[in-house]
Amino acid sequence: MADDVFAALRGESATLPRAESVVLVLIDGLGAISLRAHAGHARTLTAGMAKKDVAHSVFPSTTAAALTSILTGVWPGQHGLVGYSVLDPAQDALVNQLTGWESEGLDPATWQAAPTIFERARAEGRAAFAVGFAAYAGSGFTRATLRGADFVAAQTPAERVQVAYDLAERHPGSLVYCYLPEADKAGHRYGLDSAQWVSALEEIDAAMSRRVPPGVGVLVTSDHGMIDVPSHRQVVLEAEHLAGVRHVGGEPRMLHVYVDPDVDAAVVADRLTRDLDGRADVGTRHEAIAAGLFGPEATAAAASRIGDVLVVARGNGAVYDGTAQDQRSRGMIGQHGGLTPEERQVPLLRFGAFVR
Repeated sequence: MADDVFAALRGESATLPRAESVVLVLIDGLGAISLRAHAGHARTLTAGMAKKDVAHSVFPSTTAAALTSILTGVWPGQHGLVGYSVLDPAQDALVNQLTGWESEGLDPATWQAAPTIFERARAEGRAAFAVGFAAYAGSGFTRATLRGADFVAAQTPAERVQVAYDLAERHPGSLVYCYLPEADKAGHRYGLDSAQWVSALEEIDAAMSRRVPPGVGVLVTSDHGMIDVPSHRQVVLEAEHLAGVRHVGGEPRMLHVYVDPDVDAAVVADRLTRDLDGRADVGTRHEAIAAGLFGPEATAAAASRIGDVLVVARGNGAVYDGTAQDQRSRGMIGQHGGLTPEERQVPLLRFGAFVR
């Protein structure tokens, strides 16, 4: 996507028309399948949506990994944000990749060293902006993924979209990013078929009905989709299942399991395969990297953060660490991180100068 955006700004893209400026709208957590299933509540977004207006998220299908790939143009195996919570080998501690940067002392410039699309824009002499909640402006995750952008705060989805369009119109040649997390938040808490999620989708759709300024190309996409996990599909790993394990990271749809130094990861993987009895796919780090799950290559830094064993829930299930002190994730309805089409298929929609 990144290469196409810059080619469109130069009038050289084979897939996108030329645009004076580009706005990239990221609707967190909105899968293509769930969008189509609720098309009556999203008439603006789905009005011209064709079967081919779909892209695919990375693995794991979670914000830290997928959003960073969108904003750098590289795979998780290169940018190194390989899950929701991953091991920092230097501290032998798990670090939340969205909120744990400051508390765990991670340096955004070195932990995520890949150039962002905003740094690339600046290098071409273009203005670059990111529009989002004020609370996100100085976070470690923002500094890792939005480097090079001038951050502009706005409150509601409608205000954020309008600000993004205004910036693009006032700064020809610019790249503007607009972040809309409302659907993701509602989905996690209430589920995809809830009135709250539908309301969030309707608010976003209304925001996207605003007039696009002449010459501005708009791409609308998402970092991942989501599925609802019913309580009877929750699987809890207790201490006897986690013998030889020192950390369990990731999230319930995709666990990173880190074993003790003297423990064979293959032995733990075999045991978890038997214990989970078809409710999850289990493999080792080596197998996952060799299969290209994290991209065509994995840097040494990225590989060191990947679990020795990976547990990917099947269907609409989820796997929890029953030994963890914090069990709040078991109350979460909408979840993601796995390999299902509901999680990995995301919309890729065109508005303004990019309309076919």
